[in-house]
Amino acid sequence: MIKKEDPIKTDVLVLGSGIAGLSCAIKAAEGNLNVIVATKDFPKESNTLYAQGGIAAAVDPDDSPESHFKDTIKAGDGLCNENAVKVLVEEGPERIRELISFGAEFDKKAGVYHLTKEGAHSLRRILHSGDATGKEIEQTLIKRMAITPRIEPLAYSMGIKLVIINDRCVGAILLDEKRNSLIPIKCRAVVLATGGAGRVFQESTNSPIATGDGMAIALDAQIEMANMEFVQFHPTALHLKNAPRFLLSESMRGEGAVLRNVKGERFMEKYSDVLELAPRDVVARAIVTELKKDKAPHVFLDLTHLDPDFVRNRFPTIYATCISYGLDITKEMIPVHPAAHYIMGGVKTDLDGRTSLKGVYAAGEVSCTGVHGANRLASNSLLEGLVFGHRAGKTILEDALSMPKKFEKEIKRNIKIPSLEVVNEIRKQTASLMWQGAGISRNGSDLENLFAELLNLEAIFGEPPFERRARETWNMIQVGKAIAVSANYRTESRGAHFREDFPDKDQLRWKRDTVLIYREGKYIFK
Repeated sequence: MIKKEDPIKTDVLVLGSGIAGLSCAIKAAEGNLNVIVATKDFPKESNTLYAQGGIAAAVDPDDSPESHFKDTIKAGDGLCNENAVKVLVEEGPERIRELISFGAEFDKKAGVYHLTKEGAHSLRRILHSGDATGKEIEQTLIKRMAITPRIEPLAYSMGIKLVIINDRCVGAILLDEKRNSLIPIKCRAVVLATGGAGRVFQESTNSPIATGDGMAIALDAQIEMANMEFVQFHPTALHLKNAPRFLLSESMRGEGAVLRNVKGERFMEKYSDVLELAPRDVVARAIVTELKKDKAPHVFLDLTHLDPDFVRNRFPTIYATCISYGLDITKEMIPVHPAAHYIMGGVKTDLDGRTSLKGVYAAGEVSCTGVHGANRLASNSLLEGLVFGHRAGKTILEDALSMPKKFEKEIKRNIKIPSLEVVNEIRKQTASLMWQGAGISRNGSDLENLFAELLNLEAIFGEPPFERRARETWNMIQVGKAIAVSANYRTESRGAHFREDFPDKDQLRWKRDTVLIYREGKYIFK
């Protein structure tokens, strides 16, 4: 077992234990590297665990990587990295087969995998395990990690800072939550696989741990970030009083659920020829338009016309969750409202997970491979984590970085931390400000005001705190500022990024990534 009081040496440090981090760790360990998988919570807690709908891949004989490629490019609204998309769709089926060989079970019908359809897909290609696909994948990879030699899990240890010497990362500093102490780790490679930042927004489907920690670490280390303005808002999150914003999978619409306004009218025909299966940004904005028009708190997702037994069997987790709040979805329409769900931007990487800082790699939602462009195609996120996590592990083996000779672990640690009550209030204000200023619909004035307000909240801390909840809140502010400045910089509307003051797409100026570096208090766009 790891003795946390001693400096730790390993080959690879993976921050995060979702699908990307575990895929990377397993591949690196199979190549005889020693790997520590550090997570700030218990190992299974990640956005992967809560992914419902499924994982997209061209595994059906009637499907093809070419078709999957076309759908992904179309959903990305002109901003996808085509080479990255080719990697995703061509390597995806192989990674799925490997996952199945590890023990993952997906739903079958008459001995054949049952594939469902989601928004912007041209045909059924989504493998699923009921409505808890992420849980099945996460459990499978956790079990695989447990039997893979050379992998050491390190729970309740939050990555807070990279150690950099001579323009190379030589390790990282972790915060031991239980002991409230620092853990220095010296290594050949650090992998950022910390997931997304959905909790930066007041309305979010994400796990409570999704506070943008890896993105904040990268910003602090002056690593290039890309497309931070592109945040996907899932159209259908449960909107009941005193209930969490529980995700209602897009596969519900793929199986026939329809959207209705408070008058009971089906409205998507006014916004898209493919109705409820339009890309997520189209559906989310359509819902917001209906809410404003009717001055309503929510719209409804209606499955009451579907066979009750089918609904209960196909969506057991969603059915049980809604029942626990007194709502029978086989008989009653579900109140829904858009919520922050996924960020397409993040730490900029090449096709092999390398970042702009030697020794640092990134994979999964924390990264920006360019696969998703301006708007992620449904169920491509788990596939991205699987494919590019594996590639990052393989690349670390190929790069064969030497163990750094020097490691400076001293770090200034502040003693004064705002009280828990103050921290919680800052956290609440941050999420509220982000929802109001950088939500589904944006404008320059609101974004500038948002940035100023976030600076005020940051000033209450003074400097980065060394306590988990306070550090998470600090990270939310850092990521929020990056989103705000990037959204203000991109003066057009594209995909999930909608500007009221620039409602049109500008192909001449903006068919390119927004690349950002945070240096000495300034945001520099490349």
